Amino acid sequence: MTSTAKKLLVAAIVFVLAISLWDAMWSNNLHVNLGDDDFDGPLGALFGVVLAGGGMLIAVVALVCAAVFVGVLCAGIGIVLVSALVLASVIVVAAMSPLLLPLLIPVGLYWIFSARARARRQRRAAYAPTA
Repeated sequence: MTSTAKKLLVAAIVFVLAISLWDAMWSNNLHVNLGDDDFDGPLGALFGVVLAGGGMLIAVVALVCAAVFVGVLCAGIGIVLVSALVLASVIVVAAMSPLLLPLLIPVGLYWIFSARARARRQRRAAYAPTA
């Protein structure tokens, strides 16, 4: 999105909110009932806006708490699932290790010989004179 489009989008949102506020504050068809009392006009509009804002605040707090709970729940389930997969893979590798022994012998020999060669190179580099 370009900066012009972003500015236009922000201006449109502010315009719609201003029209909504204008309609809520200066319209004659907003009536608020609190208990047995009936409020209309500007005072009713003020009560309506304040009470609606309080309701929205409560809804936001409830949604945030629900989102945190679901996030923690899913993370806990994810940890259990990953642990179960690791355990299953360890069990499979343990069951297959006698079958993999012919493949592991050449890998082990290559590892040993490369480690010995690396150790010799490091010893030669440690004793080599530096200029």
